[in-house]
Amino acid sequence: MCTYLRPFARLLVLGGWIAAFLPTAFAQQPHKFDYRVLATNRTSTAEKEMNEAAAAGFVFAAVMGGETGFGGNEVVVVMTKDTSAAEGQKRAYKLLATSRTSAMQKEMQQLGEEGFDYKAQTIFSSTFGGKEVVVIMERVLGQSARRYEFKLMATSRTSTMQKELREAGDAGFSMVGMTVAKTLLGGAEVVSIMRKEPQ
Repeated sequence: MCTYLRPFARLLVLGGWIAAFLPTAFAQQPHKFDYRVLATNRTSTAEKEMNEAAAAGFVFAAVMGGETGFGGNEVVVVMTKDTSAAEGQKRAYKLLATSRTSAMQKEMQQLGEEGFDYKAQTIFSSTFGGKEVVVIMERVLGQSARRYEFKLMATSRTSTMQKELREAGDAGFSMVGMTVAKTLLGGAEVVSIMRKEPQ
């Protein structure tokens, strides 16, 4: 090989080693997740435990109300944390439970003005409140609060529900959740939750 080509050949060999090494060195590590399962027959306890988990870096994943094998009627909440990723922003949670949709809308709207957003809803048979609609609200801490507007509609007639949904949609509301259950005061109802994004 010509003398003046040898440095160039060495660069080619070095480049080949780098090209082979880089994918291994910077390969994305597989994600690993940790979970906390919170189960209680008291919604106030569920909210407290959710915020304790959130302080440890967990975020809300799922909720369901129902009868478990040992706990009777419980609210079961699953919280998750990506243990392979850098710690994200902390969150705060509110858990609302009522058998009156008018009271629920008022509470949700108050939290919406404080920057809490809707996450999920379920039905829960409490010891004292009968059948209740349970709604979980979340706020990301450390950032400017976005104000949300909420509308709750409860009806036993799907034809009425469609009319109300269309009217809310014309006003800029989108559906975020729905449950069907027999509440204490309204009987068998479809409860729809609508949200208007901040402008």
